[in-house]
Amino acid sequence: MYKRIPVAHNESPEASRALTSANRLARMLGAELRAVTILESPPSYTAFAGAADPSLTLIINSDRMQAYERFAVRGPPGRQAALCEGVEFKIHLVEGEEVYAIVRFLADYKADLLVIGLHHHQSRISHLWITVYALAEDAPCSVRGAH
Repeated sequence: MYKRIPVAHNESPEASRALTSANRLARMLGAELRAVTILESPPSYTAFAGAADPSLTLIINSDRMQAYERFAVRGPPGRQAALCEGVEFKIHLVEGEEVYAIVRFLADYKADLLVIGLHHHQSRISHLWITVYALAEDAPCSVRGAH
């Protein structure tokens, strides 16, 4: 059934709930658990900083990559719970537009089920459903939304 379960993860509470849900599923099914995190593009103000001092762009990008590397080493809060319960768990950092990068990861990993956190914020609802719909439409596997 489900043997490879990735969870879309960032540092939001919704992603943490999705990781908890995915961890339970992985434990019950004896599946591998993966967290896939998008390396976001640098903020737009880096262009202004780079115009003032070209070395600032390099510093900002270096700091950004170091932050992601620290995240990959320490892992999300649910990582330790997964490891303690005997679930195989790894973190993957992917670059690109979020839907495309996740779909590409799902295909490469041959995922069976993607777990994503659903946001409760009204102001983000339209973006959320566009992303969820695009993932559900393009994902080469089943998609489960976790509250």
